Amino acid sequence: MKIKSFLARPYASIVQSRTRKSMTTAVTDQDAVLQYLLKYGTRTVFGKQHKLSEVKTYQEYSMAVPIRDYEAYRQYIDDLKSGQQDVLWKGKPMYFAKTSGTTSGAKYIPITKESIPNHINGARDALLCYMAESGNSSFADGKMIFLTGSPELERTGGIPTGRLSGISNHFVPRYLRNNQLPSYETNCIEDWETKLAKIVDETINQDMTLISGIPPWIQMYFDWLIERSGGKTIKEIFPNLHVIVHGGVNFEPYRSKLFDSLGGKVDTVETFPASEGFFAFQDTQDKEGLLLNTNAGIFYEFIPAAEIFNENPTRLSLADVKIGENYALIVNSNAGLWGYNIGDTVRFVSTNPYRLLVTGRIKHYISAFGEHVIGEEVEYAILQAAREFNTSIVEFSVAPQIQTNGEAPYHEWFVEFETPPADLAAFSLSVDNHLRNKNIYYDDLIRGGILQPLKIRSMKPHSFIEYMRSLGKLGGQNKVPRLSNDRTLADGLQTGILDSLL
Repeated sequence: MKIKSFLARPYASIVQSRTRKSMTTAVTDQDAVLQYLLKYGTRTVFGKQHKLSEVKTYQEYSMAVPIRDYEAYRQYIDDLKSGQQDVLWKGKPMYFAKTSGTTSGAKYIPITKESIPNHINGARDALLCYMAESGNSSFADGKMIFLTGSPELERTGGIPTGRLSGISNHFVPRYLRNNQLPSYETNCIEDWETKLAKIVDETINQDMTLISGIPPWIQMYFDWLIERSGGKTIKEIFPNLHVIVHGGVNFEPYRSKLFDSLGGKVDTVETFPASEGFFAFQDTQDKEGLLLNTNAGIFYEFIPAAEIFNENPTRLSLADVKIGENYALIVNSNAGLWGYNIGDTVRFVSTNPYRLLVTGRIKHYISAFGEHVIGEEVEYAILQAAREFNTSIVEFSVAPQIQTNGEAPYHEWFVEFETPPADLAAFSLSVDNHLRNKNIYYDDLIRGGILQPLKIRSMKPHSFIEYMRSLGKLGGQNKVPRLSNDRTLADGLQTGILDSLL
């Protein structure tokens, strides 16, 4: 055992013990976080506008502060960008995390001196809890790769600005710098494929022990390694690879192909990071769900997903959530976010401790005909069918297809298979049946003849990669939407369609 792994073990035990203690105090910790936020928030422009000095309880807070998305928050951000201080939190932000928006264009999410530890310590604690539970500390001695955005920062109103993953790169501890790959110069390359080629050059002959990133881009990295090595599996290339850290999208649709590429056992650790905060992480290998980070400067609210677009939706604190319900996640934080709708939905699988699953994006759904199908449901349906037919999926997306020839409309699935099923018609029917079992509204529409059963379009290899490339969104933190309520993505994929439509 080398020095880094030897020294990491006692620290991992301390972090694991602290994490386990926090499981028993989650609700009281959340109450304390709200009071802490109110204490500092009263001195800000936002706090004075919303009379936070008069707020004492969560009920009073929920009446004083409305739910907002980025568009409703824009004026406060513009004030920060113009150089104003004490707008949302004391002073100025330490950074802006710049993210890709849709209706809002680029978004600038503030990160403050007080909120940056949430991002850094959350990722650290996820790895240390894994180390303490598994006893595996040797990965700390090998090379680690973080597939991130560029660490080069621009300035917006004098505030350093960049991708969250690039900002976080500046906070990798000095004792891990010698372990980190790729090089700084390679990490600064903006074009994903040029960058990936250099990453492969720099890592293929190294002793890689940990790989971190979003699953589809980890898979692309694996594909390039396998091709460069003449067909070796990842475990043959990196025999000491111990752990993959992933987040950003549901891992399950990618699991089969990733593990085929690996060709051997590798542990995985899931995280729930976002520009707005590091919300949860997998604290154990044998329990479902991610442990909510309840004592790190973020006060959480939960809105039943079906009510998110209501004028006055039900707002719940952590103490009031129930297992099995789908909630929109609302955050209030020491980054200066107040009643902020991050756009993700979650479902609790346990309330003792509070563990959850990320179930999708609020804007990623299909309800063109009143069915309100969400990401969790389509992922479940296709994964169940894939298991039944012993096939694997590279990527997929779903859109409504409204007929103009008098026939009933249907859901059109664009699916890129790693190994296509022998009977695509039977596979399509299986997906449809699983979706009907998962969503009663969809089932009612099929039964009533309002909708036809779904149809699958088989895609050419690399269709989704080519589509993302055409948008300039290949690699990094960019993700393919699973669901769209319009035809924008579907129309963009048309060039990658094979002849089969079932």
